[in-house]
Amino acid sequence: MEILSLLLLFVMGILAGIVNAAVGSGSLLALPVLLALGVPPGVAVRTNTIGMSFATIASVLGFRKEIAAEKTHLGPLSITTILCASAGSILLLLSPSSALDVVVPILIIVALILVIGQPHLTTWLNKRREAEPREQAGPVGEVYKSPWLVAPMGAAAIYGGYFTAAQGVLYMGILGITTSRSMKAVNPVKNLMQLYVNATAALIYLAAFFFFDAHVWWWGVAILAAGGMIGGYVGSHVAKRLPNSVLRATIVVVALVALVRQFV
Repeated sequence: MEILSLLLLFVMGILAGIVNAAVGSGSLLALPVLLALGVPPGVAVRTNTIGMSFATIASVLGFRKEIAAEKTHLGPLSITTILCASAGSILLLLSPSSALDVVVPILIIVALILVIGQPHLTTWLNKRREAEPREQAGPVGEVYKSPWLVAPMGAAAIYGGYFTAAQGVLYMGILGITTSRSMKAVNPVKNLMQLYVNATAALIYLAAFFFFDAHVWWWGVAILAAGGMIGGYVGSHVAKRLPNSVLRATIVVVALVALVRQFV
């Protein structure tokens, strides 16, 4: 593969880390580039998930104090998220490559709709909180153990384990609706759940690689890991200076180019 292509993937890994720090859904930047480089859909998803796990580690480290304040209440949610992410990852491994050729482009379109619709979701949540001002000042507490939160987060984790891209948008929406807290307040827990999903999927893909010959492009993993760590580290600073609309537009353009390449 050409050096220029590898450099492009590295740059997209950095941008994905920055986007994750700002609005989430950074994986939707890296995955289309892998597909555009000719990596088969199943291999691309596994490579993207393992590589971008490092960006989510950086994000969680940045919110470690906020997460520590909530951790005693996160047991049921964490266990459900890990189990459901495992189910989604195994489902990807069992999906035939011919099915993934059709399913992955459709999921990219779904993820794009989620990314584009994120501002409207945020606006709706803000209006809902203004109409029913019941946000708690400190840790959410028992609400994280509620089946009304755990069940939809589990369903979203299945999607996250299967596809990864734009999962953060789903988590933010579910956490915001069920806790009546601001996006900023639920973002630390969202990042932690995203790390659980990515790490679980990555471990399953590693086991599948060693025991069942499930292919992973390791050069791509290394490049995305390096770029994602850099992006995750500087993202909290750079993202504050870039409008969310610019980051969101970048995701849309890259994903659309990849979709055109897949269908043409």
